[in-house]
Amino acid sequence: MVISKKQLVSIVLILGLGAGLGRYILMSGDTASRDEHGHAPATDKKAQTAEKGPTAEKEPMNEKRLAGEKAHADHKGHTDDETAAKKGPHGGKLFTGNGYGLEISLSELATEPRFRIYTYLNGKPIAPAASKVSVTLERLGAKPQEIQFTPEQDYLKSNEIVEEPHSFSVQIIAQHNGVPNIFTYEQVEGRVTLTDEQTRSSGVEVAVAGPARIKSTLQLTGEVGFNQDRTVQIVPRLMGRVETVSVSVGERVRKGQVMAVVSSQVLADQRGELMAASKRLAMAQSTFEREKKLWEEKISAKQDYLQAQQALQEAEIAAQLAREKLSSLGALASVPGKLTNFEIRAPIDGMVTAKKISVGEVLKDDVNIFTVADLSTVWVDLNVYAKDLNTVKVGQKATVKATGFEASAQGTVSYVGALIGNQTRTAAARIVLSNANGIWHPGLPVNVALVSDEVEVPVAISADAVQTLRDAPVVFGRFGDSFEARPVRLGRSDGKWVEITKGLSAGEKYAAGNSYVIKADIGKSSAGHNH
Repeated sequence: MVISKKQLVSIVLILGLGAGLGRYILMSGDTASRDEHGHAPATDKKAQTAEKGPTAEKEPMNEKRLAGEKAHADHKGHTDDETAAKKGPHGGKLFTGNGYGLEISLSELATEPRFRIYTYLNGKPIAPAASKVSVTLERLGAKPQEIQFTPEQDYLKSNEIVEEPHSFSVQIIAQHNGVPNIFTYEQVEGRVTLTDEQTRSSGVEVAVAGPARIKSTLQLTGEVGFNQDRTVQIVPRLMGRVETVSVSVGERVRKGQVMAVVSSQVLADQRGELMAASKRLAMAQSTFEREKKLWEEKISAKQDYLQAQQALQEAEIAAQLAREKLSSLGALASVPGKLTNFEIRAPIDGMVTAKKISVGEVLKDDVNIFTVADLSTVWVDLNVYAKDLNTVKVGQKATVKATGFEASAQGTVSYVGALIGNQTRTAAARIVLSNANGIWHPGLPVNVALVSDEVEVPVAISADAVQTLRDAPVVFGRFGDSFEARPVRLGRSDGKWVEITKGLSAGEKYAAGNSYVIKADIGKSSAGHNH
C-alpha cells in the first residue's frame, strides 16, 4: 500500500506526542517519590552505604552489616573490622545514604569517653546543628542506653559519658531536613563464647554476685621480740671471782637452778656478821630469861631486868639486819666451811638468751652476767602510721604470719603508743602472742593483719574472680553463652571476698574459680582493644 505524504506527517506527529506524554508521566512519578530537596525517603529500597570518604564508591548495606566488629574506632586505635566499616576523615566510622553522610567516633582525649559525630551532605561537611542525632546502645545483660547530642565546634558531642565496656550494638538515628537516616553497627571487645559444657570442661566456675560480710583489715609489718615483762637481767650484786659456770646460751633453766658459783670475800664477811649476830642474840635471850625470873622472884632489881630486855631487842635487830643483807643477795644458804661461795640461781623458768661470764673472771657487783627470757609468750612490735592510728585499738584481734616460713597465729593488741617518732613518723604498737610451741623466734619479721571492722556489703564476689586487663581490674560476666570483661571498681576486701562498688550488680553471674582461663582466651583472640 502506498502511503501519501500527508498520512506520513500525521503518523510522525502521533508518535511524537506519545513519547512526550510517556516522559512526562515518568518524571512526575519520580518527583512524587522524592522530597522537595531531592532526598529519597527512608523507605526507599535504595540501600545506604558506609564508605572510605565523602567521594568514595558506595556499597550496599543491610541493617546488621557491621556485626562482629571487634572494637570501636577512635583516635586511640580501637580495632575495626575493615571489611565491615571504613574510616572517615576523622578516624571514625563513616556511613552514607542518598547524599547524607555521618561519621561517628569515640573520643577519650579528656579521659571521659564520649561519642563525636561529624555530618556531611553530598560529600561536604555541614553544620552540626543541621542534624538531630540520637544513639541507642545495647549491652549484654543491661538495659538500652539512649544518648543525645549537642553541637560543639564542628561536631556533635554526646551528652553522656560512654562507660566501659565499649562492647555494644549501636543504632544511630539522624534527622536532617525532616528525613530520618538510620545506621546500625556492632562492636565486640573482651568477649568469648563458651557453652556450658565448654565452661565445665575448662574448669571455670560460675558464681552469682550478691551480698556478703567482709572483714576490713589493716595490713602492717612487724618484728617478733622478747616479752620484756618476762625477761630478767641477772647481776651478781657483789664482787667476786667466778668459780664455775654450769649453763650456756640457748639452754633452758628452771627457777632456782644453779647457773654459776662466785667466790666473794664480801659475802664471807656478811655471813660472818650474821653468825656473830646470831650468837649475840642467843646470849641476850638467855640473859633476859634469867633476869626476868630473878625479878619475878624479887631477887634482883627491876633495872637489871629492863637492861636485859633492851640488850635482847638490840641483838634481835642486829641479827635481822645481817639476815636481810644476805637475803637481798640470795645467799642465805651456804655450803658448810665455804662462807665465800655464792650460788647464782635462775630467777624464773626460761631460756638463757645471753651469757657474759667465764670461769676465773673477777666480777663487779653491777655487771650483767646472764639474761633469762620466758618465751612462752612473745611480743610483736609494730610501727603504725599516723593515718592508721584511729584504726588500731587495744584489745583488737590480729593475725600474725611469718615471712620466712608457713606459720600463723592469733594475737591481741596490748599497747598502742601515744607518741609519733620524729624520724619514722610512726607510733609503736604491740601484740602479745602465745608461743607455747616455740616457733616465734625474737627477731623474726612478720606480716600482721588487724581486723578493723566487719560490714555487710550489697555486692561482693570471690577474690579469685578479679583479673586485670589493660592495667585495670575486671570481672568476666556470664551472659548466655558469652563471658565478657566488665571493668569494676573494687571496695573492701578480706582476702576471700571483694566488694564491688561499680561494674557488676547483685544477681549477675560471673566467672569465679579459674577465671584466668577466660582472660587467656581473650588474649588469644582479637576481642580486645588498647586504650
